[in-house]
Amino acid sequence: MIDLPLTGVRVLDAVPGTLGAVGRLFGELGAEVIRIEPSDGGADRRTGPTVAGVSLSFVAANLGKRVATIDLPHDHDRLLALAAEADIFLEAGLAGLDHDALLAAAPQLIHVSIRDFGSIGPWRDWQASDAVLHALTGNLSRSGLPGRPPLLPPGNLALETAWAQVAVATLGAYIRRLRTGEGDRLDMSLLEAAMQALDPGFGLNGSAQSGVPSWKQPRGRTDERFRYPILPCADGFVRLCVLAPRQWRSMFAWLGEPAEFAGPEWANLMVRYKSPDLLPAITRFFADKTRSQIEEEAARRGIPAAGLNDIDEAVATPQMIARNAFVPIEIAPGVSRPFPNGTMEIDGGRAGPREFALQTVQSRNPGDAFVSSRFDCPQESPVSAPLEGVRVLDLGIIVVGGESGRLLADLGADVIKVENAAFPDGQRQSRNNDPVSLTFAAGHRNKRGLSIDLKSLRGKEIFLDLVRQADVLLSNFKPGTLDALGFDAASLTAANPRLITVDSSAFGPTGPWSSRLGYGPLVRASAGLSKQWVYPDDSESFSDGTTVYPDHVAGRIGTVGALALLIRSMRTARGGSISISQAEVMLGHQAAAIAARAAGDATSGDQAENLLLSCAGEDEWCVVTLRNDADRTALVSLVGDDAESWARDRSPQDAMEQLQGAGIPAGMMVRVVDLPDLPGYQALGTFCEVTHPLLEAPFQVEAKLTRFTRVPPPDQRPAPRIGEDSVAVLKDWLGLTDDQIAPLLTDKIIEQAA
Repeated sequence: MIDLPLTGVRVLDAVPGTLGAVGRLFGELGAEVIRIEPSDGGADRRTGPTVAGVSLSFVAANLGKRVATIDLPHDHDRLLALAAEADIFLEAGLAGLDHDALLAAAPQLIHVSIRDFGSIGPWRDWQASDAVLHALTGNLSRSGLPGRPPLLPPGNLALETAWAQVAVATLGAYIRRLRTGEGDRLDMSLLEAAMQALDPGFGLNGSAQSGVPSWKQPRGRTDERFRYPILPCADGFVRLCVLAPRQWRSMFAWLGEPAEFAGPEWANLMVRYKSPDLLPAITRFFADKTRSQIEEEAARRGIPAAGLNDIDEAVATPQMIARNAFVPIEIAPGVSRPFPNGTMEIDGGRAGPREFALQTVQSRNPGDAFVSSRFDCPQESPVSAPLEGVRVLDLGIIVVGGESGRLLADLGADVIKVENAAFPDGQRQSRNNDPVSLTFAAGHRNKRGLSIDLKSLRGKEIFLDLVRQADVLLSNFKPGTLDALGFDAASLTAANPRLITVDSSAFGPTGPWSSRLGYGPLVRASAGLSKQWVYPDDSESFSDGTTVYPDHVAGRIGTVGALALLIRSMRTARGGSISISQAEVMLGHQAAAIAARAAGDATSGDQAENLLLSCAGEDEWCVVTLRNDADRTALVSLVGDDAESWARDRSPQDAMEQLQGAGIPAGMMVRVVDLPDLPGYQALGTFCEVTHPLLEAPFQVEAKLTRFTRVPPPDQRPAPRIGEDSVAVLKDWLGLTDDQIAPLLTDKIIEQAA
């Protein structure tokens, strides 16, 4: 039996639609979650595919919740009484809510107020949709192929990733509440949450970008398919991610060591990228081999490869079956459909979904609405940041690990970036051989750097000493890597029973694929997304090569797990473990579609329609979402019967502003480099300019997770050089003296940047 970390936490959830997944996740983690909805049930009960009259997207977002019917303003006093006994209140523009009265009735509350574009600035009254968020966060401008229109990504990826950002900020504020007794109000915008959590243009990039940030990429869409090539084979397509020299050597041997690719120059990634002959040669080699044959042999040789699956195949892989990743949920009497078996594993067990009963809270006494027991933590001396005093060892690499550590640092933790000077994080790599890449500088800010030799006996001893002082340890290596170094779970727990470990891997720590090398592009191929990310008229126009998904959102899910276990540690004084499967995170974002395809009997509920309008100028576009007949009527009233002709003579900004003025969700396609200059972002204070001592020019980064009332913005300290703080860390954490540290430097057990 898992001791769920949020047991005793009480959540009121007035967030409709996809963002209801925040409350669902808190419920999976043990919280009691009460969905607040009007007596007519709310519009999200009628959207998306339905089975037996039940919306599958509604089920996916609301598993495990109970319901309280609240019609405002009539039931305002009852809502305040519920809030007075709650810990967290999630709402998204709840009409009729008196915010001042809420604060007076529930000063201890973490009140999370979510708006499409925030509560301030010129865009505050505008309407968003998943497609509009793609346009206004820079994602649409990077999706698609040269010479063709931009391509809206499949599904609802902007919204499905945004809720993870909401969850991180919420639990951060709640930890501070537990430590100080002070409530907080979070003013969150979906615009910022989606920009940060899906594929942030001013954050970490994939390793194949060689340190060049998205805001420095060409303004037009580039054909990036050569980076993570998708090649035909006997029964479909397979994707390769041959990046490291050792991976190339294995691929070269598999090809039979052909003379034309035998030179040492082929170990260079850019040489392989630019070759007109290499990919055709590999294609000929794969022609008589099936996806599974290629996957199995590639795994045996240490070559990153994955077959392209559709959704049905993705759910039925041996890995997903072995991990019991989907379980049947009864959504109506006698009607069950498969839904994700939780978002993460806790202490080796799945924190799976609760039933879909959605029992109504009947009691007229609000105090009777909650059956779980609250827990009280002894309040500490006042802290400013939620994680002030929390110590984190960050072994994370590339994007997923880097994001989790940086988010904890932004919340005030002392995060130590642990590396070995001989094997630095690939994010440091710079195409221009700069001393630090821009993406590393942006994505690892607010950390300190420790360089230590974990293969030496003395290095292992020192690391275990650090573990004894740590609260959290982060990693995202291939499963088994830490074990091979001598730091298996039993050893870490023996050293520090309070330690919280968070690991993230492509396919999870168990199952037949657990040891496979996995990068984001391979996860997208295996999980069915790459086959969907194509133009409707061309099934082979694969266009997901420039995105970094699900790395950023998986990093946030891991951060939520760490925060949840820190909350549990406050009442139990013990640690625990969190494991994240990036493939399962991605499949979870397609939960409604998977359930709809399971029996083939789903019907369409209310469906939004997206228009992509070409505007005046070269490659300028405006996205429009028509949610219902009211939007369609408003569009005709504004533009007449020919929206394309109307848009053609207008700038995308003008088209967007007129459409939004008519109450229609719309957004111009924005390039990443232009994001900080947009008035919506400027009003919210989304970005700030920072410097790094090893870089000549200042650059932009995300200024904060969101707008808290009490949590201060992060310090924005420069990302560390390798080992920049090695001596200071050993002094601060272990109390070592200069005389004790000197032989460690001499023997290169630790290294200190000059």
